[in-house]
Amino acid sequence: MSDITRIDTGKRMSQAVIHNGTIYLAGQVGDPGQSVAEQTKTILGRIEALLEQAGSDKTRILQATIWLADMADFAEMNAVWDAWVAPGHAPTRAAGESKLATPDYKVEIIIVAAT
Repeated sequence: MSDITRIDTGKRMSQAVIHNGTIYLAGQVGDPGQSVAEQTKTILGRIEALLEQAGSDKTRILQATIWLADMADFAEMNAVWDAWVAPGHAPTRAAGESKLATPDYKVEIIIVAAT
């Protein structure tokens, strides 16, 4: 059996789980009251911090799943995302519209990365 490492584990979930050289991040959200662009920037900062704790970085991201509360915000989110992704290291990605945990959240991003 291979080891499983959990980071920032709470009662309901861990913020990151590492298994067999793969890092799985919980869905990250921004702060209530922020714009779509601000929430996206906040989320990406949280992703970078979690990847660093896991011994990785954004160049090692394999897959991103992005949920928007409203697909009308796709271009605003993409402007931030495109500026953040390391050149030559774009992961596979899917984006869709979904009701998020509360109406205060406009964006949620889920990441899978290599260690």
